[in-house]
Amino acid sequence: MGNIRTEIRGALGVITLDRQEALNALTHEMVREMADALRAFAGDDAVERVLITGAGERALCAGGDVVTLRDDVDRTRGQAAARFWRDEYALNARIARFPKPTVALQHGIVLGGGVGISGHASHRVVTDSTRIGFPEVTIGFVPDVGATWLLTRHRGELGTRAALTGDHFGAADAIALGLADSYVPTDRLAELVRLLESTHPDAAIEQLAAEPPAAEPPAGTLEDAQAQIDHAFAGDDAEQIVARLEAAGGEGRALAATISKRSPFAVAVTLAALRRARRLGSLEEALAQEYRVSRHTSLAPDFSEGIRAQLIDKDRNPTWTPPTLAGVTHAMVEGCFAPVPEGDLELPAPLAEEIA
Repeated sequence: MGNIRTEIRGALGVITLDRQEALNALTHEMVREMADALRAFAGDDAVERVLITGAGERALCAGGDVVTLRDDVDRTRGQAAARFWRDEYALNARIARFPKPTVALQHGIVLGGGVGISGHASHRVVTDSTRIGFPEVTIGFVPDVGATWLLTRHRGELGTRAALTGDHFGAADAIALGLADSYVPTDRLAELVRLLESTHPDAAIEQLAAEPPAAEPPAGTLEDAQAQIDHAFAGDDAEQIVARLEAAGGEGRALAATISKRSPFAVAVTLAALRRARRLGSLEEALAQEYRVSRHTSLAPDFSEGIRAQLIDKDRNPTWTPPTLAGVTHAMVEGCFAPVPEGDLELPAPLAEEIA
């Protein structure tokens, strides 16, 4: 395989993303290879559980290769990007419905598509180096890969705060957001992997937690601020959210300033997508909604401009269209949820049915 390595260690099937020069960012080929590896492990009786990890110490996965997606949008109006998203979202759903325990090591940088290949696993492990989040609004895009589902499963507005700011979070906050389940210190990850070769993930993680030197993750910030966040980030109006944050002063004013630097169009669409996802009944429904939103927002000016400013020219000075939230109309937002010409996302049958 190219940038995906697979091996079987005892009863553990291991999938390793190995594109270290790009922080293991996902290409279309990597998405297809991961799907093939999962299909093979599902049908192999010798494999009782699966591990998803990234090569090197810097990242599990920094997301999708959005520069390539931008080039395709500029050239073809996103025909290849559409195929990438169809396969990527199918992979996200496949991981969520995988018939065997799946452990994702969310070490280092875990952004966007990196959450898509880890946040839907049955066992999600964060560590000291974890920096997790959805930075899409910084490039004029909207959280996808099932993000709108994951960020709306808990009560309150922590997920809204994460999505609208595009901030990155450590281990404790990742658990508070519902993006992870367990913490294992970095220096014990190798021990965890060895245990997984012969031990169910529940027992392996519990054993590490029970043995000295057991440890708690470094303290986060979200849970202590839950009440303030729930108040400020309530409702369906992004302008009102920013106004409440500014009125709160202190940290609230800092969050308002952060949101004001993001694409106003992407912020407004993201808020609408989160509110709609909260009413949906399954991950698959959320992914189908996200496919529509991804296709529409990628064709808007801010997607190309945001990637230019953040990742190509790196001047960090995007010119957003429109420049403020006040300029984002209801029609602009609603248009992102309309059907797309090639038809809606159709997800494959669960793997258990595919291999029956």
